[in-house]
Amino acid sequence: MPTRNVSLTPEQDAFIEEVLKNGEYQSASEAVRDAVRALQQQRALDALKLDRLRLSIRAGVEALDRGDYIEVEDANLDAYLDSLAAPPGH
Repeated sequence: MPTRNVSLTPEQDAFIEEVLKNGEYQSASEAVRDAVRALQQQRALDALKLDRLRLSIRAGVEALDRGDYIEVEDANLDAYLDSLAAPPGH
């Protein structure tokens, strides 16, 4: 397994010591590997969210191009947004 030297802040080091003392991990390396896995998962989730956002933007632009939208006057914006948040049938 490759080895890397990393520098931690005092707070990060204290956290590692705490999780080791609590028996959550057997070694600092194990804790750091778990943190890297969590970072990888978070980045993958962020990428999925970004893809969904891009699809939503594309769908919105296409709806605008088709003329499929509702114009709302500034004075009525709050009421319109409230109506979108209301449960169906209310």
